[in-house]
Amino acid sequence: MTEKEKKNYVIRINEVLELVRPYLQADGGDIDFVDFSDEYTVFVRLTGACGTCAMSVQTLKFGVEHALKNAIPEIKEVVAV
Repeated sequence: MTEKEKKNYVIRINEVLELVRPYLQADGGDIDFVDFSDEYTVFVRLTGACGTCAMSVQTLKFGVEHALKNAIPEIKEVVAV
């Protein structure tokens, strides 16, 4: 993947995260984009209430990952760091 392609993916990823963010903030949490790998893995950080919530794995996989994969089918996985 070229740097230009990666930058375009990062822009699209952040656009999707902006759509998901209000739902997380409504429960006292938030999400930060960390990185995007050449293997099409997105790395994020759940913060606030989402960072310590027992349901954070479900939020990540069934909420954030689902939204990102629907918008950007090339994404393979979303991982919390």
